[in-house]
Amino acid sequence: MSKILAFVRDAEWLDSGKVRAYAMILALCSLVAMGFYFHLATHVDYSDFLAFWGAGKIALTGDFAAVYDTARQQVVQGSTGFEDAFAFVNPPPLLFAVIPFGALPYPLAWIAWVACTFALWMWVTTRFYPHYWPLILAYPGALVAASHAQNGLLTGALLVGGVAAIASKRQWVGGALIGALVVKPHLALLTPFWLAAGGRWKAFAAAAISAVGLVLASWAAFGTETMLAYTTSWSFSAELMQLDRPEFYLRMATLYGQLRVHMGPDLALGLNAVVSAVMVAMVWLSWRRFGGDAQASGALAIAATPLASPYLFNYDLAFLILPTLWLAIEARQAGYRPWDKAILLALYLAPFVTRAFALPLQVNLMPLASAVMVLLIWQRGKAGVPTS
Repeated sequence: MSKILAFVRDAEWLDSGKVRAYAMILALCSLVAMGFYFHLATHVDYSDFLAFWGAGKIALTGDFAAVYDTARQQVVQGSTGFEDAFAFVNPPPLLFAVIPFGALPYPLAWIAWVACTFALWMWVTTRFYPHYWPLILAYPGALVAASHAQNGLLTGALLVGGVAAIASKRQWVGGALIGALVVKPHLALLTPFWLAAGGRWKAFAAAAISAVGLVLASWAAFGTETMLAYTTSWSFSAELMQLDRPEFYLRMATLYGQLRVHMGPDLALGLNAVVSAVMVAMVWLSWRRFGGDAQASGALAIAATPLASPYLFNYDLAFLILPTLWLAIEARQAGYRPWDKAILLALYLAPFVTRAFALPLQVNLMPLASAVMVLLIWQRGKAGVPTS
């Protein structure tokens, strides 16, 4: 028994060469899996991408407000052979991204969307972590996002690129990328506090200009009627939350989702608000704790996002590649402690594993993984060593 514990605790077998080899094997397995997911999305089951494709196809007719019309979406999405339809609930600026894919047949559009968003996420992440490209290529969080053909890779690229650029002293670029998260603002929940606490006012201004600019651009391009039609989509999101289906909450990667399986919405939201306040406080204090190290505090802000936001799914977690890599780099440079390698491996696999076992276990353990990641960053950050 002691030998088994030592095998896991020290993980001496998991050196850099084996990590790269295992990552490449995992990447090849993921590529094969994507063929399976493509078959499901086009022949067997519904895909979230239907909402994006339907919105793009309708927008190409010039009737932009109709992208939020469920009856119109039903007709367009029904042409694929699927009877039910997904409502398009994203803000109008996302139309800029999905319109080109509406010009393609649904199966080809699915492939193009996954390929383009994955390539964007991969390109952004490897620009900041070029030596770790095998781990990035095989990241399970990206596989989950790709398998759903959701927008997690797009938003992941924006959040990772934004935080990493600011940590690299490119405040205007980083802020502009974070501002573009207006297409899914709850993913940027902690970034205003992170920027303000660190005095990154140029990035703060860039984020505001980017967010407002995208809203105004979509207003100018798609019209007032579309902006008003978007508000009608809020009822569909609210309806999903009011159905009280345990399987829906188990698919969520948030503390709120898991609390809702066992308690009412008010108590669950109240407890989540307390945790969110703690995450805000930790992000705010991280600049001082880490001596102004923007990379460490930025990794903490991203890692804390799934705990702060009440509405988030495993397919949104491609952005966790940044804090995962930060922890791996820090552990390698400072020296591995007992259990470090095993924990890092578990955190790396967590976005996929926690989603795969959520329904069988009747609990999604991703909030626990996020909490462990936050605590590790808090412990690992080097106080008094400013890097930016």
